[in-house]
Amino acid sequence: METGTAYFLQKPFEALNPFELYAIIRLRNEVFVVEQNCVFQDADNKDQACLHLMYWKNEELIAYCRLVPPTVAYDEMSIGRVVSSPYHRKSGAGRQLIAEAIQRIQDAFGKGPIRIGAQCYLIKFYGSFGFIEEGEMYLEDGIEHIEMVRQ
Repeated sequence: METGTAYFLQKPFEALNPFELYAIIRLRNEVFVVEQNCVFQDADNKDQACLHLMYWKNEELIAYCRLVPPTVAYDEMSIGRVVSSPYHRKSGAGRQLIAEAIQRIQDAFGKGPIRIGAQCYLIKFYGSFGFIEEGEMYLEDGIEHIEMVRQ
């Protein structure tokens, strides 16, 4: 059984220290670029407007997402760049991250619908949090996605 202290930390972009920013970029690159073999521009100029939710265990970033205000990615608020460390999968970290993200995005931007662009293999996972598929499947960086909304 793993030991150590796990905790959430949320910060606006300008409050991230270099260590935190590096850990976020490293985890996003590890999963989105290397593991999923996607060559894409991760730095999309949306990070500066977002809140960054980090899930740390000891000194390791094990999961992360950004909380996107309304009108930055969609008309609705959004949860994006959801990622969990390959070394902590099946630990419940991703599930804990999304539950925390839903609470925190509503605390930050008010009650209302949350729209995400979900990888299709995660439809059932996001559905368990009340997200419902909307629209047609689309390809993003060669991976099937679908928009999902939680009312």
